[in-house]
Amino acid sequence: MSEQRDSQPRKEQGEDKEKKALRENIMRMALTSEARQRLANIKMVKPQIAQTIEEYIVQMASSGKLKQVINDDQLKELLGSIQGKKREFTIRRI
Repeated sequence: MSEQRDSQPRKEQGEDKEKKALRENIMRMALTSEARQRLANIKMVKPQIAQTIEEYIVQMASSGKLKQVINDDQLKELLGSIQGKKREFTIRRI
């Protein structure tokens, strides 16, 4: 009985590793090296935004809607659309 409980987490870990490897493979094929580098930089600063972009790209690739490799400029546009408009603040001293 305890063997069954021990093998279940190992099986889940194996599935998680497979999913992660598949995701990384899709990202490698879907992005240019510059775009991958930018995404890695974003992941260090804002992991949730990077996660959202990765999910979007994986979804597009798996559904067949991704027709070409995403370059750095296209990734910037994607980032802009996800982040939305930023507010600019100016401080004026009187």
